[in-house]
Amino acid sequence: MRAAFSRRRGAPDGSTVVKKKTNKAAAKRFSLTGRGKVRRRKAFKSHILTKKTAKRKRHLRKAGIASHADERRLVGLLTT
Repeated sequence: MRAAFSRRRGAPDGSTVVKKKTNKAAAKRFSLTGRGKVRRRKAFKSHILTKKTAKRKRHLRKAGIASHADERRLVGLLTT
């Protein structure tokens, strides 16, 4: 009887190769633009919409760009 892990293969020299995985939670919320910026949805559009003006709701429909301060961290989560 073989161990369940015997089929796993590492690098030819015997060391293991760690694969980078996309963070699925971030992938559902953010996407990358063609120029590498991070696209995000805007907040305040899920409920209590009757008191918000049509103009305000219309502007909230458009996608926003994530802050430059958060960009490096988000790109790391999204990159496979």
